[in-house]
This record gives sequence, structure tokens and C-alpha cells, in this order.
Amino acid sequence: MTKIRIAGIGSYLPEGIIHNRDLEEILDTTDQLIRKRTGVVERRRAAPDQAASDLAKEASLAALADAGMTAQDIDLMIVATITPDTHCPA
Repeated sequence: MTKIRIAGIGSYLPEGIIHNRDLEEILDTTDQLIRKRTGVVERRRAAPDQAASDLAKEASLAALADAGMTAQDIDLMIVATITPDTHCPA
């Protein structure tokens, strides 16, 4: 029987950062209130020309590096998202 294992994990954050203070300018809230209620300090925003698959590609390259492997070394990589590149088709 073929053994299955998690060889590496990877993640990627887009470069765009939205700080709580940015939200203070457009919402009736404060950085302190957001931190107290959610623990969130900042969130990330993909560039207009970046799709979910672009972010997944970077995360997959990080997973391969974490495993010390190349794409030719693996048979399968599983990616899961609820954020499609386009609304239709998903």
C-alpha cells in the first residue's frame, strides 16, 4: 500500500495591508475597539490583478520548499478554497 503523508505546508499573504486605522477613516470605529472585539490588527488585500489561484501558486511553492521537494517529486497536491477566481464559472 502506498503511504500518504503531509510533506510540507505553505501559505502566502498578499502585499496589500489594511490597518485598523485605515478603517477608522471610513467606519465609525477605532483601532482599539477592533482589537478588543476581534483581536485583528491588520488584514490583507490582494492586488486587483491577483486571483485566488495566484495566491495558491505562491503557497504551493512555499509548501514544496518546506518539504524540500520540487513539483516533479510529488503525485498530488491538495488545495481548498471558498474563494473562486471568478464567480461564474467558479
